[in-house]
Amino acid sequence: MSSDNPQQGQGRPLPKKEQDLFKNVVKFYESKNYKKGMKNADQILKRFPNHGETLCMKGLILNGMAISAVGGSKDKKREEGEEMKKEAVELVKRGLMMDMRSHVCWHVYGLLHRSSQNYTEAIKAYKQALRIDEENLQILRDMSLLQIQMRDLIGFKETRLRILTLRPSSKVHWLSYALSVHVNGDAEAAVGILDSYFGTLEEGCEEFQKNFESSELALYKNQLLSETKGEDEDGLGGVRKALEHLDEIETVVVDQTGWLKAKLSYQLQLGKFEDAKDTVFILFERGLTEEHRVHGAYMCALLKCDRATCLEVEKMKGTGTLVTLRPISEEERNILLDAYGSKHGLSKLYPRSNGIKRIYITILPTNGEEFKTAIDKYCQKQITKGVPSLGADLSSLYLMEDSLSSGSRLMLAADPLDVNAHPVHVLLVDLIEAYITSLSSNNSFPSGDGECPPSALLWAWYLRSILHEQVAEYAQGITLINKCIDHTPTAVDFYELKARLLEAGGDIQQAADVIDAGRDLDHQDRYINNQTTKTFLRAGRDEDAKKRIALFTREQGTPEQYLYDMQCAWYELELADLLRRKGEFGRSLRKYMAVVKHYEDYHEDQFDFHSYCIRKVTMRAYCDLLRFEDDLWGLPNYGRAAEEIVKIYLYIHDNPSALESDAEPDYSKMTPAERKKAKNMARKKKNAAGKGGSKSDTKSNSNGGSGNVKKSKPHAIDEDPSGKELLALNYLDEAKKYAAILARHSPKSVSSWALQYDVSVRRGKMLMGLQSLFKMKSIDSNCHQLFSRVVDFSRRLESRSSKCHDTSEEIISAEFPKLMGGNTLSEFVNSAIERVKSDAATDLPMRTAVAKAIVTLGEGSAPDSLSVILDSKLNCRCVNVDSCREALEFIASVGGDSGKGQFQALLVTKFPFLKDF
Repeated sequence: MSSDNPQQGQGRPLPKKEQDLFKNVVKFYESKNYKKGMKNADQILKRFPNHGETLCMKGLILNGMAISAVGGSKDKKREEGEEMKKEAVELVKRGLMMDMRSHVCWHVYGLLHRSSQNYTEAIKAYKQALRIDEENLQILRDMSLLQIQMRDLIGFKETRLRILTLRPSSKVHWLSYALSVHVNGDAEAAVGILDSYFGTLEEGCEEFQKNFESSELALYKNQLLSETKGEDEDGLGGVRKALEHLDEIETVVVDQTGWLKAKLSYQLQLGKFEDAKDTVFILFERGLTEEHRVHGAYMCALLKCDRATCLEVEKMKGTGTLVTLRPISEEERNILLDAYGSKHGLSKLYPRSNGIKRIYITILPTNGEEFKTAIDKYCQKQITKGVPSLGADLSSLYLMEDSLSSGSRLMLAADPLDVNAHPVHVLLVDLIEAYITSLSSNNSFPSGDGECPPSALLWAWYLRSILHEQVAEYAQGITLINKCIDHTPTAVDFYELKARLLEAGGDIQQAADVIDAGRDLDHQDRYINNQTTKTFLRAGRDEDAKKRIALFTREQGTPEQYLYDMQCAWYELELADLLRRKGEFGRSLRKYMAVVKHYEDYHEDQFDFHSYCIRKVTMRAYCDLLRFEDDLWGLPNYGRAAEEIVKIYLYIHDNPSALESDAEPDYSKMTPAERKKAKNMARKKKNAAGKGGSKSDTKSNSNGGSGNVKKSKPHAIDEDPSGKELLALNYLDEAKKYAAILARHSPKSVSSWALQYDVSVRRGKMLMGLQSLFKMKSIDSNCHQLFSRVVDFSRRLESRSSKCHDTSEEIISAEFPKLMGGNTLSEFVNSAIERVKSDAATDLPMRTAVAKAIVTLGEGSAPDSLSVILDSKLNCRCVNVDSCREALEFIASVGGDSGKGQFQALLVTKFPFLKDF
């Protein structure tokens, strides 16, 4: 046995003096007093240089110092931090080798992995430590946190049970175990655990008194009861118990609004509609007359809706209610109108409520005289006040049946074609035109209710311009908004609307100049500054955009550095789009990956709440957090970044020559002038790459800035600003990874499955491609993405060099014809041609896809394919600059100058400010 390691072999303890020093090492590490901890560890190692536990603790302290150094502001400190981190890993491994039977060494090894976010290896280390010391509470707690973070729900439940068994007197352990059972789907058992915990308490203790923790715990138990099924045949036994339980806990609940909302939900689910009405009025008395979700519940009670509808309304966001969810019959409409507009209705009980007035307008039938009178009165009031958001407010009245739901649900008309035909829009146009005429002639509304302020005409023009924008009448909208600017050149809202009209009308460069002029009127308005930055980026003017956004960033460091630390995803997405359009795919990928990294940070940030929420008994909010984190990868910004990453990798895979632009040009074949110009361009491009990405991911917030700014996590230095490492990866493997994430977390998105198909067929996975096609069909059977990919799949089956496995071939042969309705490919395409020609409103992308199929499959001549697009006169859905550009590229490749000229003539009419076409 070696004398310099008292634990080696027999596990003998350190001498008393060194034991005390080791306790100090642990204490100093926990208090982050790393220098003193290091000093004490060195004193132990001076006498026992191979003491495993001390070596591990020294490595752990060194790792903590390294993390602090990496988050510093100087490159030299970061480099030192990286070296310290490597040394820390070596020390911990060495200590573990010296004493592999020590639970401390294995625990430290797990903590080291946890600090590197390598949770799987950390859990393995913790399990090894627990084999040596099965009852170590600290290790068990640490492992349980990692298990819930990794969503190892079964392991989390088992670990929390072991902890509770060891320490049954702790409230936190009871709640944690109840939660672990709950997240495993057994709400009934979780209720039993909470009851067992309450049974251990003495009567009259703090848990049974009215305070925040008691209130939250009682409401959490109530939530669990509502999730149980009970013994009733209808499966609502749990909801009945939850409703009864609410009466029991009323005296201890602090959150009375939450208590009332839960009661309202249970009453609706159980069909107790009269009781639900009473609960709604109590909520209204508490000041919730502006909360549309409560109004939605009130409508469900009035119309006695089924449980599924009540739950759907309960989950609606914003200003959504029952009448914006599904069509209602005349009988139902009359019931609602009586409840809101009669002498004893809500509008009389709460005359100052704007929400009630607005909901009443939504309920009214749009073809009635009463609706016209109500909307007239509403518009006059808002125009007199000068409310810029009136146009957006009124657009929520453009309700129409959702074609994908077979008329059972409503949606908002968003396409200019649908808006133009909507009766509410037609009515609004007539009203506003009458306002403008009357205000221009006698400075009053047509009703003649007294003289109006001079600004009324101004805001009538503004609203009419918005109505022009909604139906893509950009030239007329510009004419009116110019009048507004001439009248009041200091109103920022007018410049923003003019910029939107110019951008939609095709002149993005002028749009950027206009909104920048509006921004110059108010340098303190962050919103208009952000909109200006976004427009500059869309116009390809990244330097101008950087100057504008820098006005609202800290002076230290570069703007991009600050925006990365602030996780400003919209800026990075717009900049990434700009770089992609320029063909700088490496830098574009870096920016998209920055957005992905933000979401990884969001996911990592939940770690701190696993113990905090249980300790503070915010159980309901914690459950909501877990659900939010589970759906994190399905959020819009992440989806947009992931989609573009997949598209870039697939584009490079299909077009390897796209990266040749980054290669050094051959100067020998150039003239002296061309050589000089090419070198200048290369130098500028190199400098831009260095400025754009260098160290953009490194800055952490210092104490020198605003104290209100949240301190962000330190980020590693960006050693690849041009994205060369990302471009060196396997394109299909990377595309496969992100396409799989989208398919798993955004399964109701057509584009998710379209990308999954695109990746699968390039990898030769034809069966996965077929599955993606069926998923797309289940979402929208008439979308152009599905049509073009069905045609592509059929052609790939015919042209492939090798077949799949026999079983796969049988499945493909049996299932693929179902996508085409049992028709041949030729019949499938011809039926699509007939549908497009018979429906003038068929969207432009679908027309382009059908035209391409005609040429590709030889189902008609070039003029036949052109007629599919040109016959629409662009009076169809989804006509925008991007869809028109795609259509023009196809027409130019097939129809030559003649077809191109015809389409450009249509474009000039549709987009009067169009440039670069």
